[in-house]
Amino acid sequence: MAELNDGRPAPLRIAMIGTRGVPASYGGFETAVEEIGSRLAARDHEVTVYCRSAEDPSRREYAGMRLEHLPALRLKAAETLSHTALSVAHATTHRPRPDVAFVFNVANAPLTIPLRVRRIPVAVHVDGLEWQRDKWGRLGRAYYRWAERSAVRHADALIADARGIADYYASSYGAPTRLISYGAPVQSNPISDRLDELGLSWKQYHLVVARFEPENHVDVAVAGYVRSGAELPLVVVGSAPYAAEYTKRVQSCAGGNPRVRFVGSVYDQDLLDQLYAGALCYVHGHSVGGTNPSLLRAMGAGSAVLAWDISFNRDVAQNRARYFDDAPTLAASIEAVEAAPVAAQSDGAALREIVRTNYRWDAVAVAYETLAVDLMAGADARVGARQPRPQGVSGERRTGHAAHPAFFGVHIRGSHH
Repeated sequence: MAELNDGRPAPLRIAMIGTRGVPASYGGFETAVEEIGSRLAARDHEVTVYCRSAEDPSRREYAGMRLEHLPALRLKAAETLSHTALSVAHATTHRPRPDVAFVFNVANAPLTIPLRVRRIPVAVHVDGLEWQRDKWGRLGRAYYRWAERSAVRHADALIADARGIADYYASSYGAPTRLISYGAPVQSNPISDRLDELGLSWKQYHLVVARFEPENHVDVAVAGYVRSGAELPLVVVGSAPYAAEYTKRVQSCAGGNPRVRFVGSVYDQDLLDQLYAGALCYVHGHSVGGTNPSLLRAMGAGSAVLAWDISFNRDVAQNRARYFDDAPTLAASIEAVEAAPVAAQSDGAALREIVRTNYRWDAVAVAYETLAVDLMAGADARVGARQPRPQGVSGERRTGHAAHPAFFGVHIRGSHH
């Protein structure tokens, strides 16, 4: 792979496939694409982001990235896959074709085969263990397990954003991953001039930001808050397009309590930043997935954190968060935060430093660039050479060559690149 005079790699054509696209206004994948893609574009790579046409089909460029708008079926089980299928078809049939493709969401892994046929190296960001989510029925869960095996067989590389995800693919499939965590903005000098739009005051409320899904435990967050003797209100940001029943459950947990304020989805990123920074504590109920962008964002804003007690959250927030796994435990934690607000703000400052040190988007983008260069260089790292295997049984490579020593097992988390 050629290099420029300053040591940077020569420009590549990079496709980013499998998300709603940019500007980011929905979830973690979209935020990652925007933050990584814009930085790759600033490093002179030609980045194409495939977007769902309903978002804003008139916009053709954003933050240096080229946008390609394609339609999608507006059905829960088909929206992502239909859009990814069209995106892959476009990437493989229009010239110039990309040099490298990054595909987000393991559900899209079976659709990467045409990229491989066209000899376009592809890395799949596998995210969390989606088959564990209650929102998927038996067939949906079976599909996700099959998609995992497809990613292992057909992708040139797998990207994991948390050690737990990397360990899962290693133990279940014998598949190495490139470990690249998310980044998050650090609000060193946060402002609060827009909180009054929602009738809120600085450090005078608790916050939940989550898609309304069972594994995010928004119902437990609301129930725990109502059970507590908290005086500050609970602001709940979020919704879900396909979860009417769960949304009713969350609202029923509030029981009409006026201290619980449902504000719906907030797509204004400046306002959302202020909501994170202005909260006395952020309640994080996510229990499935890897490194969660919302958790990182709250930490980077300097909010104290009450998090669901799982290894993924403990790996990120370490010993500077409080942990809960039911409504009574959360109620006690909320009361403790209100009883000692100065200590809570001290914890928030420590959490912000964890993000500043370990979860920097600049380092994440360099890690993606390094992976793209490795793929283009033809490093002997064909994940597809491995077959799913029982735990503890060594896998075997079809090629018979040693793996490129720098390709797998690299942990990129902020400045530790």
